[in-house]
Amino acid sequence: MSERRPAPTVGQVVLGRRLQELREAAGLGREEAARALRVAPATVRRMETAEVSLKIPYVQVLLEAYGVPAGEAAAFVTLAEDANRPGWWQRFHDVLPEWFSLYVSLEGAARLIRSYEPHFVPGLLQTEDYARAVLEAGTVGRTTPEAIERHVSLRMARQRLLDGPDPPHLWAVMDETVLRRPASLEPGVMAAQLDRMLELAERDRVTLQVARFADGPHPGTSAPFSLFRFAEPELPDMVVTEYLTGALYLDSRKEVSAHLEVLDHMTTHAASAQHTREILRDVRESL
Repeated sequence: MSERRPAPTVGQVVLGRRLQELREAAGLGREEAARALRVAPATVRRMETAEVSLKIPYVQVLLEAYGVPAGEAAAFVTLAEDANRPGWWQRFHDVLPEWFSLYVSLEGAARLIRSYEPHFVPGLLQTEDYARAVLEAGTVGRTTPEAIERHVSLRMARQRLLDGPDPPHLWAVMDETVLRRPASLEPGVMAAQLDRMLELAERDRVTLQVARFADGPHPGTSAPFSLFRFAEPELPDMVVTEYLTGALYLDSRKEVSAHLEVLDHMTTHAASAQHTREILRDVRESL
């Protein structure tokens, strides 16, 4: 049986879907594919849904059974080998929850990240001090100061994707609560955080909007969530919505469409990117 991994990489998700498409194009069911591997049908299902790593000998047998040409099969195997390599974030395995590993993988592979945050500045925009304050407030009695510092280091490492030569477009809508409720009692923490957001808001691939109190209720008030869009045509948009102890990963067209509609509604009614910069400056000056 293929070895289970803490969380799939985006490459495993993409290639798992592709394996399913190749099987279906060949007119084979999972039972027939399983007979080619001499395993249970559940093993084929787990490979296709990225619940397990892509065991290369199994992939080679399946591609042959599906009638994939040799050149295409060799390219697929190379991609599978790359997909099975642990991501950089695995060095934080001591503090990284299994449910969040896939989130970091999606984040790193996305070309567009759209998010709604009702409580805190999005993690990709946080300063070290702000991140530390948020983590301390949310983990009192459940972790150590050392673990919190590891979480802060992970959060800062995630932000490097915004500084790369070809960063994704980050488009975040924040509730006004994010600006009005300080993460720390030390005023310098929030001031520095606002300075950081003002700096990032000037970048071409960063769009920030504030959903103001004066605009009334909106359909996104239930929970924070993010929508990821990828360059790979094999991978559909995915939505991640977080709760206290985990997250839901949604990729059905119905679920994604509903969240995309909510984002579109909020971006239409929230302060524009230009007005948001003015709001950030006003809040910064009031501190």
